[in-house]
Amino acid sequence: MTAIPTSLDDEAAADVERDEAYGELLRRLSHQSVVKHFDAYADVAWDDPAMAIDPDDQRWALPDTDPLSATEWYQSQDPSVRSRIGLHRIAVNMKVGLQFESILKRGLLEYASKLPNGSPEFRYAYHEVIEEAHHSLMFQEFVNRCGLSVPGMPWHMEIGSRRVVKLGRRFPELFFLFVLGGEDPIDHVQRQALRQDDVHPLLERIMRIHVTEEARHLSFARHYLKRQVPRLGWFKRQVLAVQAPFILGQMAAQMLMPPAVVVRTYGIPRSVVRAAYRSDPRSRQFVRDSLRKVRQLCTELGLVTPLSLLVWRAFGIWDGPRPS
Repeated sequence: MTAIPTSLDDEAAADVERDEAYGELLRRLSHQSVVKHFDAYADVAWDDPAMAIDPDDQRWALPDTDPLSATEWYQSQDPSVRSRIGLHRIAVNMKVGLQFESILKRGLLEYASKLPNGSPEFRYAYHEVIEEAHHSLMFQEFVNRCGLSVPGMPWHMEIGSRRVVKLGRRFPELFFLFVLGGEDPIDHVQRQALRQDDVHPLLERIMRIHVTEEARHLSFARHYLKRQVPRLGWFKRQVLAVQAPFILGQMAAQMLMPPAVVVRTYGIPRSVVRAAYRSDPRSRQFVRDSLRKVRQLCTELGLVTPLSLLVWRAFGIWDGPRPS
C-alpha cells in the first residue's frame, strides 16, 4: 500500500502516475474536506461587535505589501481616506473572487459530469464545489456589510468566462491551469497579509478559512495536471504551453492591480498607479513571486517552450534563466 502523505506539503512527493497513489491522495483530500471544513455563517461571527465594518477603522489601510501604500500620494491622504481605499479594494477583490469562484464551480460541475462511476475525482470535485460556495457566501456577506459601491468583473471577462466553464468538460487540463491562475496569486497575497500585524478580525477570519481550504483545491489542481499533462498528445501540449502565460498574466493583473472603481472614486492619479504597479521593480517582482508555484509546475511539465517563453517574458511574469 502506498503511504498517504502526512501533510499537504508532503503531497508534492506523491507518485501521481500510479493509480493507487493518486487514488489515495484524492481520498485524503476528500477526508480532509469532511473533518476540516467551514460554514460561511456558523464559523464566522458576523454579528459580533468586534467584527463590525467601520470604514474609518485604520486596520483597513493598505498593507505594506501593496505597492500603493508606499507612494507619497497615499501617505499624504487623510487616515480615513487611506482606510476607505483599503476597505474598498478588499471588497472589490471579494466580489471579483466570488465571480471567479462561480466560474470555477460551474467548470468543476462540467468536469465531474463526464467522470465514470467510481471515480475518486467525482467526490472531491463536489467537496470543492461545496467549499467554494461557502467562500462565495462569505465574500458576498462582506460586500453587503461594507456599505460601498462594489462592481465585479469587467464585461469582457464575464463573456470570456462562459468559454472557461466549457473547458471543464472539453479541455480540463486548460481549465485547471485557469484555476491555478486565479487561485495561486490571491493565495500568495492572503498569506502575506496574514503575516501583517493588526489585521481586522473579520478579514483575518475570512482569509484563514479561505487559505485553509484553498490549500486542498490548489493541491488537487496541481496533482491533476502532473498526472494528466504527460498523457496529452503533442498538439494539446503546445496549446497549453502558449495559453498558460496568457492566462496567468491576465489573471495576476486582474487580481493584483487596483480596481478601476477604487482609482476613480478616490481620484488616484494614473501616474501614481503606473509608478506603483508598473514601473516599480518591487511590484513587478511581487507579481512574479505570486506565480512562482504555478510557473515551477509549468516548467516541470515541459510547458515552457522557446515560443511560450517569449509570452512569459512579454507579460513580465518569467523569473530566472531560460529552462534547460
